[in-house]
Amino acid sequence: MLKNYFINITKEAIEKAIELKELNETQEINFELVCDTPKNKDFGDFAINISALARTAKMAPPLIAQTIVKHIEPKNFSINIVAGFINFKLEKEFLNEVVKNILEKKENYLKSDIGHGEKVNIEYVSANPTGPFHIGHGRWAALGSALANIMKYCNYDVFQEFYINDAGNQINKLGKSLEVRVRQLQGENIELEEDMYPGEYLIDCAKRYIEQKSTLPYAEFAKADMLRLQKELLEKFGTHFDLFFSELSLYENKEVDKCLETLKKSGKIYEKDGAVWFKSSDYGDDQDRVLIKTDGKNTYLTADIAYHKNKLDRGFERLINIWGADHHGYIPRMKAAIDALGYDSNKLEVLLGQLVNLIQDGEQQRMGKRKKMVTLDDLIEEVGVDATRFWMLMRSSDTTIDFDIDLAKSQSDKNPVFYVQYAHARACSIIRKATEKRLDVDNKTELQALLTKEEIDKFNNNPNILSMFENLSQESYEATKALILKMEEGKALLANAVKYRAPYMLCKYLTELANSFHHFYNYTRVLSEDTQDSLMKLSLVNCFRIIMSTMLNLIGVNPVEKM
Repeated sequence: MLKNYFINITKEAIEKAIELKELNETQEINFELVCDTPKNKDFGDFAINISALARTAKMAPPLIAQTIVKHIEPKNFSINIVAGFINFKLEKEFLNEVVKNILEKKENYLKSDIGHGEKVNIEYVSANPTGPFHIGHGRWAALGSALANIMKYCNYDVFQEFYINDAGNQINKLGKSLEVRVRQLQGENIELEEDMYPGEYLIDCAKRYIEQKSTLPYAEFAKADMLRLQKELLEKFGTHFDLFFSELSLYENKEVDKCLETLKKSGKIYEKDGAVWFKSSDYGDDQDRVLIKTDGKNTYLTADIAYHKNKLDRGFERLINIWGADHHGYIPRMKAAIDALGYDSNKLEVLLGQLVNLIQDGEQQRMGKRKKMVTLDDLIEEVGVDATRFWMLMRSSDTTIDFDIDLAKSQSDKNPVFYVQYAHARACSIIRKATEKRLDVDNKTELQALLTKEEIDKFNNNPNILSMFENLSQESYEATKALILKMEEGKALLANAVKYRAPYMLCKYLTELANSFHHFYNYTRVLSEDTQDSLMKLSLVNCFRIIMSTMLNLIGVNPVEKM
């Protein structure tokens, strides 16, 4: 969080200058301080533009900057003024402190307390238990689980929930579809009706029904069987739910009826044209919504309102739902319902996700046209869990993903997940190489390892890499500094990813971090006969491994040690 550090000390210096009347008519800082990286590295590592103060200070920007920096005491950094910019150049002691902090805190280095223990319910995937997951479900599974991970890491009390839509007519239709498949397997000449589920997955379900000699109603067996398969796939995909909440339970426990009664008592529902309506327009929705249809059946919204009331009654301070983009119009009516029930609708956040396009052989594949790749299970089987998760997370949730199957399977630098995992594996390989016994090829004798694990651990417990900088070439020093700063940047990056509910930021960062490490490796010989120099450079490699593995674990991608 170096950028925040320099923003804070600059802000304090400006406030001191204002207090001493050194900036003329300036009474306050009326603009947001932004810390950037100068394009010209000779100017410094970080820069803050204070030119906006010129209007009230009635001074030239360079003079304003000079006035401000008088109140900044450089500590392991130097200050350089260029026009209206205050530039900060880090000294080697500052870089040394970053390395010490990473090695001391290890996998906790990136943590922050921005959550303050807030109780959060994240509900995602929530598919009907009527068939296999499609590709879109995979995106929600990756997004929801990664978001849960990073929020937990930043001290939110996170509860992950899957809402089972098992109370509608689709379950009856599923049962009838299974019955037809069972009777077909038993030799009857019978066809599926037009509104039944035609998927071949029900043939396998029917085989299990027969093999188990089940006496359960077809609908009950099919729902349980589909839900079992969904749970198994979610576990395989590294997605773990604390609760699978049944919509049917809302009716069995009379929660839907109680919710309707609460709305009725508060005057928020009325009857019209034989239906029962909710006054959602009173809360910003563009029209009122039907809760009970003319045939006496509830709409989907009715149970959803009761479900959100249930979550709020369980004490969650924030509800985060991940829905498909086609649910955009559903948000105002759900927020309206929360307000109408006497809760704060600001507690509800909805992340809308766009579609996933599958690309193969350079062409977009039409979903459903090909038997392969239609389901999430097929995609995972083809490219693996790690590649599927990384690719599903690479873009912001409100952006369509073009999932290139061939590239995701490739072992090339153009495949981002391979590029990132290879960087971690390379770091692990360097550390292994340092502690492995060597072979003298000429004499065919075994030599001792360059370093022992004990030597490495001892150094990492009290690291000091200052003398290492003296022996580096300019290119190697710049690559080393860039790697250290990129590792430090991870703290602010992770905090922003949580703040904006944007795990895709981690994928972008991981790619940049891998690039910094490869650049460092290309310019720096890590292992040599100089034990002390090797220990210092190995400490950097170890820092990188810590940051990289922590980030990969947070998005649910395996930090492989060998490739």
